[in-house]
Amino acid sequence: MFHNTTSRQTRQRRERLLIVGCGDVGQRVLRLLQGRWTVYALTSQAARVPELRALGAIPLVGNLDEPATLARLAGLADRVLHLAPPGREGHQDGRTRHLLEALSRQAPPLHLVYASTTGVYGDCGGAQFDETRTVNPRNDRAWRRVDAEAQLRAWGRRSGCAVTVLRVPGIYALDRDGGDPRDRVARGMPVLRPEDDVYTNHIHADDLARACLRALFKGRPQRVVHASDSSEMKMGDYYTMVAQMSGLPVPVRIARDEAASHFSPMQMSFLGESRRLINRRLTRELGLKLKYPTPREALEEALAETRRR
Repeated sequence: MFHNTTSRQTRQRRERLLIVGCGDVGQRVLRLLQGRWTVYALTSQAARVPELRALGAIPLVGNLDEPATLARLAGLADRVLHLAPPGREGHQDGRTRHLLEALSRQAPPLHLVYASTTGVYGDCGGAQFDETRTVNPRNDRAWRRVDAEAQLRAWGRRSGCAVTVLRVPGIYALDRDGGDPRDRVARGMPVLRPEDDVYTNHIHADDLARACLRALFKGRPQRVVHASDSSEMKMGDYYTMVAQMSGLPVPVRIARDEAASHFSPMQMSFLGESRRLINRRLTRELGLKLKYPTPREALEEALAETRRR
Protein backbone atom coordinates (compact mmCIF):
# COMPACT_ATOMS: atom_id res chain seq x y z
CA MET A 1 0.00 0.00 0.00
CA PHE A 2 2.80 2.40 0.86
CA HIS A 3 5.88 0.88 -0.75
CA ASN A 4 5.16 2.55 -4.10
CA THR A 5 5.82 5.93 -2.53
CA THR A 6 9.34 5.08 -1.40
CA SER A 7 12.38 6.19 -3.37
CA ARG A 8 14.57 3.82 -5.35
CA GLN A 9 17.23 4.15 -2.68
CA THR A 10 14.97 3.14 0.22
CA ARG A 11 13.64 0.18 -1.76
CA GLN A 12 17.09 -1.40 -1.46
CA ARG A 13 16.40 -1.96 2.23
CA ARG A 14 13.37 -1.94 4.47
CA GLU A 15 12.08 1.34 5.81
CA ARG A 16 13.01 1.95 9.44
CA LEU A 17 10.30 3.42 11.63
CA LEU A 18 10.51 4.46 15.27
CA ILE A 19 7.21 4.53 17.18
CA VAL A 20 7.38 6.58 20.36
CA GLY A 21 4.48 5.60 22.60
CA CYS A 22 3.32 2.30 21.09
CA GLY A 23 -0.12 1.97 22.67
CA ASP A 24 -3.33 0.99 20.92
CA VAL A 25 -2.85 3.17 17.82
CA GLY A 26 0.83 2.27 17.51
CA GLN A 27 -0.06 -1.41 17.65
CA ARG A 28 -2.62 -0.91 14.87
CA VAL A 29 0.15 0.68 12.80
CA LEU A 30 2.31 -2.39 13.42
CA ARG A 31 -0.48 -4.67 12.21
CA LEU A 32 -0.92 -2.61 9.05
CA LEU A 33 2.78 -2.90 8.24
CA GLN A 34 2.74 -6.68 8.76
CA GLY A 35 6.49 -6.97 9.05
CA ARG A 36 7.28 -5.09 5.83
CA TRP A 37 9.29 -2.46 7.72
CA THR A 38 11.86 -2.57 10.46
CA VAL A 39 9.97 -0.99 13.35
CA TYR A 40 11.47 0.09 16.66
CA ALA A 41 9.01 0.70 19.51
CA LEU A 42 10.02 2.81 22.48
CA THR A 43 8.38 1.78 25.74
CA SER A 44 8.98 2.83 29.33
CA GLN A 45 7.65 -0.52 30.60
CA ALA A 46 10.01 -3.50 30.37
CA ALA A 47 7.02 -5.79 30.91
CA ARG A 48 5.69 -4.79 27.46
CA VAL A 49 8.75 -6.04 25.59
CA PRO A 50 7.34 -9.54 24.80
CA GLU A 51 4.02 -8.06 23.63
CA LEU A 52 5.71 -5.60 21.25
CA ARG A 53 8.11 -8.23 19.96
CA ALA A 54 5.16 -10.54 19.19
CA LEU A 55 3.68 -7.75 17.05
CA GLY A 56 6.85 -7.59 14.96
CA ALA A 57 8.56 -4.61 16.59
CA ILE A 58 12.06 -4.31 18.02
CA PRO A 59 11.36 -3.04 21.55
CA LEU A 60 13.54 -0.34 23.10
CA VAL A 61 13.17 0.38 26.79
CA GLY A 62 13.50 4.09 27.48
CA ASN A 63 11.69 6.85 29.30
CA LEU A 64 10.95 10.27 27.82
CA ASP A 65 11.22 11.70 31.34
CA GLU A 66 14.79 10.36 31.62
CA PRO A 67 16.93 11.74 28.75
CA ALA A 68 19.86 9.44 29.51
CA THR A 69 17.75 6.44 28.46
CA LEU A 70 17.14 7.83 24.95
CA ALA A 71 20.69 7.81 23.54
CA ARG A 72 20.00 4.89 21.19
CA LEU A 73 17.34 6.82 19.28
CA ALA A 74 19.78 9.05 17.40
CA GLY A 75 20.05 8.08 13.72
CA LEU A 76 18.03 4.93 14.32
CA ALA A 77 15.09 5.42 11.96
CA ASP A 78 14.14 7.04 8.66
CA ARG A 79 10.77 8.11 10.04
CA VAL A 80 9.37 8.72 13.52
CA LEU A 81 5.79 8.40 14.76
CA HIS A 82 5.43 10.34 18.01
CA LEU A 83 2.32 9.12 19.84
CA ALA A 84 3.43 9.74 23.42
CA PRO A 85 1.39 12.16 25.55
CA PRO A 86 3.00 15.04 27.45
CA GLY A 87 3.56 14.90 31.18
CA ARG A 88 0.81 15.73 33.65
CA GLU A 89 1.86 19.19 34.85
CA GLY A 90 2.68 22.66 33.55
CA HIS A 91 2.33 24.37 30.19
CA GLN A 92 5.41 22.81 28.57
CA ASP A 93 6.08 19.34 27.20
CA GLY A 94 9.46 18.21 28.49
CA ARG A 95 9.03 14.76 26.97
CA THR A 96 9.00 16.11 23.42
CA ARG A 97 12.01 18.29 24.23
CA HIS A 98 13.96 15.25 25.45
CA LEU A 99 12.98 13.27 22.33
CA LEU A 100 14.16 16.04 20.01
CA GLU A 101 17.43 16.38 21.90
CA ALA A 102 18.04 12.66 21.37
CA LEU A 103 17.14 12.74 17.68
CA SER A 104 19.38 15.76 17.12
CA ARG A 105 22.57 13.93 18.06
CA GLN A 106 22.82 12.53 14.53
CA ALA A 107 21.27 13.30 11.15
CA PRO A 108 17.53 13.84 11.64
CA PRO A 109 14.90 11.46 10.26
CA LEU A 110 13.25 12.24 6.94
CA HIS A 111 9.81 12.70 8.48
CA LEU A 112 8.25 12.92 11.92
CA VAL A 113 4.51 12.66 12.56
CA TYR A 114 3.08 13.86 15.85
CA ALA A 115 -0.37 13.00 17.19
CA SER A 116 -1.64 16.12 18.95
CA THR A 117 -5.20 16.96 19.98
CA THR A 118 -8.03 19.14 18.73
CA GLY A 119 -8.28 20.39 22.31
CA VAL A 120 -5.70 23.05 21.34
CA TYR A 121 -8.59 25.05 19.84
CA GLY A 122 -10.58 25.34 23.05
CA ASP A 123 -14.26 26.19 22.76
CA CYS A 124 -15.23 27.35 19.27
CA GLY A 125 -18.94 27.77 19.88
CA GLY A 126 -19.84 25.06 17.38
CA ALA A 127 -18.03 26.83 14.52
CA GLN A 128 -16.88 24.85 11.48
CA PHE A 129 -13.23 25.51 10.58
CA ASP A 130 -10.02 24.18 9.03
CA GLU A 131 -6.42 23.99 10.28
CA THR A 132 -5.74 27.72 9.79
CA ARG A 133 -7.78 28.62 12.90
CA THR A 134 -5.73 30.12 15.74
CA VAL A 135 -5.30 27.86 18.77
CA ASN A 136 -6.95 28.92 22.03
CA PRO A 137 -6.22 26.32 24.73
CA ARG A 138 -8.36 26.47 27.85
CA ASN A 139 -6.45 24.16 30.20
CA ASP A 140 -2.91 23.04 31.02
CA ARG A 141 -3.42 19.76 29.19
CA ALA A 142 -4.06 21.59 25.90
CA TRP A 143 -1.26 24.11 26.53
CA ARG A 144 1.23 21.25 26.75
CA ARG A 145 0.10 20.06 23.33
CA VAL A 146 0.48 23.56 21.88
CA ASP A 147 4.01 23.66 23.28
CA ALA A 148 4.84 20.25 21.79
CA GLU A 149 3.55 21.31 18.37
CA ALA A 150 5.61 24.51 18.45
CA GLN A 151 8.76 22.64 19.50
CA LEU A 152 8.37 20.08 16.74
CA ARG A 153 7.64 22.51 13.92
CA ALA A 154 10.52 24.81 14.91
CA TRP A 155 12.87 21.83 15.12
CA GLY A 156 11.68 20.64 11.71
CA ARG A 157 12.53 24.01 10.16
CA ARG A 158 15.98 24.01 11.77
CA SER A 159 16.88 20.40 11.07
CA GLY A 160 15.27 19.87 7.66
CA CYS A 161 13.03 17.09 8.98
CA ALA A 162 9.50 17.26 7.59
CA VAL A 163 7.11 17.44 10.57
CA THR A 164 3.40 16.71 10.25
CA VAL A 165 1.09 17.45 13.18
CA LEU A 166 -2.11 15.42 13.28
CA ARG A 167 -4.72 17.09 15.49
CA VAL A 168 -6.78 14.19 16.77
CA PRO A 169 -10.31 14.33 18.28
CA GLY A 170 -11.98 11.55 20.30
CA ILE A 171 -10.60 8.15 19.29
CA TYR A 172 -13.02 5.25 19.33
CA ALA A 173 -13.15 1.60 18.27
CA LEU A 174 -15.38 -1.18 19.47
CA ASP A 175 -12.29 -3.29 20.23
CA ARG A 176 -10.36 -0.47 21.91
CA ASP A 177 -9.94 -0.48 25.69
CA GLY A 178 -12.07 2.42 26.91
CA GLY A 179 -12.99 3.36 23.34
CA ASP A 180 -16.30 1.55 22.86
CA PRO A 181 -19.10 4.15 23.09
CA ARG A 182 -21.59 1.41 23.97
CA ASP A 183 -19.91 1.03 27.37
CA ARG A 184 -20.82 4.58 28.35
CA VAL A 185 -24.39 4.14 27.19
CA ALA A 186 -24.71 0.81 29.04
CA ARG A 187 -23.63 2.53 32.27
CA GLY A 188 -26.64 4.84 31.95
CA MET A 189 -24.64 8.05 31.72
CA PRO A 190 -26.85 11.05 30.83
CA VAL A 191 -26.24 13.52 28.00
CA LEU A 192 -26.93 17.23 27.69
CA ARG A 193 -30.27 18.49 26.47
CA PRO A 194 -30.17 19.82 22.86
CA GLU A 195 -30.03 23.51 23.80
CA ASP A 196 -26.96 22.90 26.03
CA ASP A 197 -25.25 20.27 23.89
CA VAL A 198 -21.89 20.59 22.10
CA TYR A 199 -20.59 19.36 18.77
CA THR A 200 -18.11 16.53 19.13
CA ASN A 201 -15.59 15.06 16.69
CA HIS A 202 -14.38 11.49 16.23
CA ILE A 203 -11.89 9.25 14.46
CA HIS A 204 -11.90 5.46 14.39
CA ALA A 205 -8.61 4.04 15.71
CA ASP A 206 -8.05 2.06 12.49
CA ASP A 207 -8.49 5.18 10.36
CA LEU A 208 -6.11 7.07 12.64
CA ALA A 209 -3.46 4.37 12.20
CA ARG A 210 -3.88 4.64 8.43
CA ALA A 211 -3.66 8.44 8.66
CA CYS A 212 -0.36 8.13 10.54
CA LEU A 213 1.15 6.03 7.77
CA ARG A 214 -0.14 8.36 5.06
CA ALA A 215 1.32 11.36 6.86
CA LEU A 216 4.75 9.71 7.17
CA PHE A 217 5.07 9.85 3.39
CA LYS A 218 2.59 12.40 2.09
CA GLY A 219 2.51 15.00 4.87
CA ARG A 220 3.80 18.42 3.85
CA PRO A 221 6.64 19.86 5.96
CA GLN A 222 5.52 21.66 9.13
CA ARG A 223 1.88 21.05 8.22
CA VAL A 224 -1.12 20.62 10.53
CA VAL A 225 -3.83 18.13 9.54
CA HIS A 226 -7.18 17.40 11.17
CA ALA A 227 -7.21 13.62 11.68
CA SER A 228 -10.99 13.56 12.05
CA ASP A 229 -13.81 11.70 10.36
CA SER A 230 -16.52 13.46 8.35
CA SER A 231 -19.33 13.39 10.91
CA GLU A 232 -20.95 16.47 12.41
CA MET A 233 -22.86 15.39 15.48
CA LYS A 234 -23.70 16.79 18.85
CA MET A 235 -22.56 14.62 21.71
CA GLY A 236 -26.06 13.74 22.90
CA ASP A 237 -27.14 12.77 19.40
CA TYR A 238 -24.04 10.60 19.05
CA TYR A 239 -24.77 8.56 22.18
CA THR A 240 -28.47 8.40 21.36
CA MET A 241 -27.59 6.92 17.96
CA VAL A 242 -25.26 4.40 19.63
CA ALA A 243 -28.05 3.36 22.01
CA GLN A 244 -30.70 3.02 19.30
CA MET A 245 -28.46 0.99 16.98
CA SER A 246 -27.25 -1.27 19.81
CA GLY A 247 -30.63 -1.89 21.43
CA LEU A 248 -29.68 -0.07 24.63
CA PRO A 249 -31.75 2.42 26.63
CA VAL A 250 -31.57 5.92 25.19
CA PRO A 251 -29.57 8.26 27.49
CA VAL A 252 -31.47 10.68 29.70
CA ARG A 253 -31.14 14.35 28.73
CA ILE A 254 -30.13 16.79 31.48
CA ALA A 255 -29.45 20.53 31.75
CA ARG A 256 -25.87 21.79 31.86
CA ASP A 257 -26.21 22.97 35.47
CA GLU A 258 -26.99 19.37 36.47
CA ALA A 259 -23.99 17.89 34.68
CA ALA A 260 -21.36 18.56 37.36
CA SER A 261 -23.04 16.03 39.66
CA HIS A 262 -22.68 13.30 37.01
CA PHE A 263 -19.31 13.99 35.36
CA SER A 264 -15.69 14.38 36.43
CA PRO A 265 -13.89 17.73 35.99
CA MET A 266 -12.14 16.36 32.89
CA GLN A 267 -15.42 15.19 31.38
CA MET A 268 -16.92 18.60 32.14
CA SER A 269 -14.07 20.25 30.24
CA PHE A 270 -15.08 18.26 27.14
CA LEU A 271 -18.69 19.33 27.62
CA GLY A 272 -17.52 22.96 27.53
CA GLU A 273 -15.94 22.77 24.06
CA SER A 274 -17.91 22.67 20.81
CA ARG A 275 -16.40 22.58 17.32
CA ARG A 276 -16.83 21.09 13.85
CA LEU A 277 -13.63 20.15 12.06
CA ILE A 278 -13.07 20.35 8.31
CA ASN A 279 -10.92 17.38 7.22
CA ARG A 280 -10.09 18.26 3.59
CA ARG A 281 -6.34 18.07 4.19
CA LEU A 282 -6.76 14.52 5.49
CA THR A 283 -8.93 13.28 2.63
CA ARG A 284 -7.48 15.31 -0.26
CA GLU A 285 -3.92 16.26 0.64
CA LEU A 286 -3.05 12.94 2.30
CA GLY A 287 -5.52 11.08 0.07
CA LEU A 288 -6.97 9.01 2.89
CA LYS A 289 -10.26 7.31 2.09
CA LEU A 290 -11.88 6.84 5.47
CA LYS A 291 -13.03 3.32 6.19
CA TYR A 292 -15.45 4.78 8.74
CA PRO A 293 -16.56 8.28 7.53
CA THR A 294 -18.91 8.42 10.52
CA PRO A 295 -19.38 6.27 13.64
CA ARG A 296 -22.54 4.81 12.10
CA GLU A 297 -20.49 2.72 9.65
CA ALA A 298 -18.40 1.25 12.46
CA LEU A 299 -21.50 0.33 14.47
CA GLU A 300 -23.22 -1.19 11.45
CA GLU A 301 -20.16 -3.33 10.77
CA ALA A 302 -20.00 -4.49 14.39
CA LEU A 303 -23.69 -5.37 14.46
CA ALA A 304 -23.43 -7.28 11.17
CA GLU A 305 -20.46 -9.22 12.56
CA THR A 306 -22.45 -10.06 15.70
CA ARG A 307 -25.33 -11.40 13.61
CA ARG A 308 -22.98 -13.63 11.58
CA ARG A 309 -21.68 -15.35 14.70
